[in-house]
Amino acid sequence: MSDDETAAMTLLNQNVLVLNQNYEPLSVCSARRAFLLLFLGKAEMIETYDGIKIRSVSERYSLPSVVRLDRFVRAPRKSVVLTRKNILIRDNYTCCYCGSRKGPMTVDHVIPKNQGGEDTWENLVCACDRCNNKKGGQTLTRAGMELMRKPTRPNHITYIQRYIGHVDDRWKRYLFME
Repeated sequence: MSDDETAAMTLLNQNVLVLNQNYEPLSVCSARRAFLLLFLGKAEMIETYDGIKIRSVSERYSLPSVVRLDRFVRAPRKSVVLTRKNILIRDNYTCCYCGSRKGPMTVDHVIPKNQGGEDTWENLVCACDRCNNKKGGQTLTRAGMELMRKPTRPNHITYIQRYIGHVDDRWKRYLFME
């Protein structure tokens, strides 16, 4: 594969924000998928990556950053799946007890399982090894610890904001970040 082909493949894997007809954020897809939606007439380009073009044999196309579907899609409210990775993303890889971002992070039960704690968004938090070992199988009161913030269930917009990491500035107004 040539350098030009490798560069084109990299560009086609860029993230593109997909909006419903009413400008509600639906999902994130690859630029390749966004081009397909555009060429099939199912979406319109709202924002582009400035100055970046994709070439075909006879045409040059701007690389999409945000596309909007032409028809309203009645999508059920998306819920974020409860996984270890999603807990770490929700908490921004920051210990909920001490605020540290150093070292490996684990997931801790605020109310320990042996005391009736469940695997829920509200009971699982990101913790550094030191705090997790200090707390052990105890309650917060017994361990003499406090949460820096209350754990909550993220919605899909919050998840998109954090999952993507560095959000393209062109996305911010559609993700309610301005």
